[in-house]
Amino acid sequence: MNIKKENTDELNAVITITIEPEDYRARVDDVLKDYRKKARLDGFRPGNVPIGLIRKMYRKPVLMEEINKILGESVARYFTEEKLYIIGEPLPHEEDDEELNWDGDSEFTFSFDIGLAPETDITVTDKDKIPYYIIKIDNELRNKHIDQIRSRFGSFEKADVISGSEMVKADIEEVDAGENLVEGGIKVEECSFSTEYIQEKKIRDQFSGCKVGDKVVADLKKAFPNEADLAALLKTDRRKMGEVRNKFRITIREISKYKKAEINQELFDALYGKEKVTSEEEFQKRVGDELKSSFERESEYQFRIDSRDYFLKKFRQNIPDGFYKRWLLHVNEGKLTEEQLEKEYEKYAQDLKWQLIKSRIVRDHELKASEEELLQHVMRLYRAQFMQYYGMANIPAETLEKYAREALNKDNERSKFVEMVLENKVFELIRDTVKHDRKEVTLDKFNKLREK
Repeated sequence: MNIKKENTDELNAVITITIEPEDYRARVDDVLKDYRKKARLDGFRPGNVPIGLIRKMYRKPVLMEEINKILGESVARYFTEEKLYIIGEPLPHEEDDEELNWDGDSEFTFSFDIGLAPETDITVTDKDKIPYYIIKIDNELRNKHIDQIRSRFGSFEKADVISGSEMVKADIEEVDAGENLVEGGIKVEECSFSTEYIQEKKIRDQFSGCKVGDKVVADLKKAFPNEADLAALLKTDRRKMGEVRNKFRITIREISKYKKAEINQELFDALYGKEKVTSEEEFQKRVGDELKSSFERESEYQFRIDSRDYFLKKFRQNIPDGFYKRWLLHVNEGKLTEEQLEKEYEKYAQDLKWQLIKSRIVRDHELKASEEELLQHVMRLYRAQFMQYYGMANIPAETLEKYAREALNKDNERSKFVEMVLENKVFELIRDTVKHDRKEVTLDKFNKLREK
């Protein structure tokens, strides 16, 4: 076997692989002998089919498969031995249109185009300075969060009169222009709606001051212009809404108002467990700690974004754009058009440059993903998924480990998880090495930064 590389320019090359009969003959013969042992053909005992017949039936597909395996193995080995870093994967040489003869016992020559990864000189040092935003936790922010907690744990209480945004339980009956009940018309007993969601102010005002037993005639199509919502309220087929009159008599049966939870032991127990928090002072501190923890995650995420942007700005090398575009179209065939690629190419290019930066950092610092780190990472991912999609927080560790090990046994999944763990390590190294330009900002200002 012979492999040679010819550079067409600084970032592109053609590799030519010549596979000779001695490279594949023994492998093909071994596969065919194995086929013979298993072959079941009429007129022959198992394992006694003539090898000539086996060759005639199977040699060509077996040869093609073994040549393909040899190509993959030899190219991967060549890249490793030559310490050759490439973009994407080799693509068939654009000018190589020679027809291969699979019927003979001859040598095969294949040519591939490769895009060479530029050698970036980016390093991570304590001379690098990257913004690190700290969200300021003030009384206003803490009180706003407490108000949200109180709303979440609040409940409806009966009220005597409608004053603004009450929940109303009522009987609804269809009436004509003279406000007389329509015979056979729509009638719904004890349906519920919130006056807060009545769209037209004039109709909301009709309910203001009403008590249990009062009656209101209103245009419900104006009150609830969303046809699907109104159909649900009237328990009517949406397709028949065109036949429904506008006016209805609403007889109020019950009024209730949503009341936020009081700041007391009942709320503390509901949030944290019985008597884990026993005073408003402890509650205030716990809320502050929760906000701090949450905002630290947000700050860390923003630091990752800023770190990526910082090092991308330091990336000065060219990349093989022509080859990279061709490769992107190849791997996204049927999903990505040339027009779409041209519009989105800058994003793809930035992603590639960041990948090259990460690879350089991984090599320079000999970062590795151990089996235990991979296992713990995948278990955390599964735990989060169970919580997000099923609301299950207490999944046994052995169950998570079982799912994680199954995922790690799949090559394509494993490589994805390795990449995740290494990326985390890259960001951890950056965080622990560079200088932090610490900036305390309000939550509003931080959110505006995230919008950019």
